[in-house]
Amino acid sequence: MPGVFDALSARIACDAGFEVIFISGYSVSAVTLAEPDFGYISLPDITEAARRVCGVASASDVPVIVDADTGYGNALNVAHTVRQLQNAGAAGMFLEDQLWPKKCGHMRGKRVIPAGEHIQKIRAAIDARGKRDFFIVARSDARQVNGLKDAIKRCLRYKEARADALFVEAPQSLGELKTIAKELPPPLVANMLERGVTPHLTREELRDIGFQMIVCPLSILFAYAKVAREIVTALRCEGSTRSHVDKLMRFDEFNRLVRLESKYEAEKKYAR
Repeated sequence: MPGVFDALSARIACDAGFEVIFISGYSVSAVTLAEPDFGYISLPDITEAARRVCGVASASDVPVIVDADTGYGNALNVAHTVRQLQNAGAAGMFLEDQLWPKKCGHMRGKRVIPAGEHIQKIRAAIDARGKRDFFIVARSDARQVNGLKDAIKRCLRYKEARADALFVEAPQSLGELKTIAKELPPPLVANMLERGVTPHLTREELRDIGFQMIVCPLSILFAYAKVAREIVTALRCEGSTRSHVDKLMRFDEFNRLVRLESKYEAEKKYAR
């Protein structure tokens, strides 16, 4: 699941043929506020991103899973979050057991709420989704705070609370990934954040270990930021992008990406 953050990144991911995409909370925070994943974005921010992404993804029948952080409050807030995301067109959410304001799972200084409190949030999410198909991933950030054993113990309880999938965030070695896959029932989520604290493995390697869902939340964001900085630096220092055009999408190619020709066809249809 590539991490997307707006309609254009969703279109690129859908055109690449992915069967499911993921709205990354860090990416939304970065592109809307130029801030890190430090608890700055709110439910309206993520809901608006979901509406735009789902509007594009629905045309390709690609489901969208949303990073809903901690659910933005207590169990009642979580129920409200589920309904808002469903109305935006989302197919599911990640719900983590951090204490708000949360931090990116690969940052230091995280804190977690009691497991029992998170179980009530999971129950509220399940009740709120009703009979609609809405996939709930229970995420634990306890690995950094209390150790891997506690994170696994928590996830077992989250599964008993009927979470659809489990996600232990930020394991720090191949051995820890294998332990997670051995101790927890599937489906399991692995987070592949480039140069993060977890070993960077391929889809096949993670499948062989025992993971069924892989999220790559920041790959598109990192690529966008790197190339954008190179291009604006060239503009500032060289006065042109002429020596960097190989890094840029062609004008006609970009017009195909945004479906320009279909707009011309629609214009003809409604012309007098």
